[in-house]
Amino acid sequence: MRFSVAEKIRLLPSGSRVRAAGIVTGRQRPSTASGTVFVTLEDETGYVNVIVWPHLIESQRRELLGARLMGVEGVLEREGEVMHLVARRLTDHSALLGRLATPSRDFH
Repeated sequence: MRFSVAEKIRLLPSGSRVRAAGIVTGRQRPSTASGTVFVTLEDETGYVNVIVWPHLIESQRRELLGARLMGVEGVLEREGEVMHLVARRLTDHSALLGRLATPSRDFH
């Protein structure tokens, strides 16, 4: 599916178009974030922090809230060591996990 692993994404410059995938380990929607949701994906090499803006939340709510294994296409934003993938498209690949239990910490 041509997804990049977290380890490789960490080496890319800001502005790079990226496709990442991983198990959803957390979803956060802080009251101070104006409706933005932050998702953490984890793969075998590390984690990727994803920003999902409100307009994408509206159009891809099912993928955002239902995916246990999520694919994200977006643009990498980096400032120093801080890195986020700004989502443009979300895909739910949970069916690939079968019955594997993958709990996430959501909206705490």
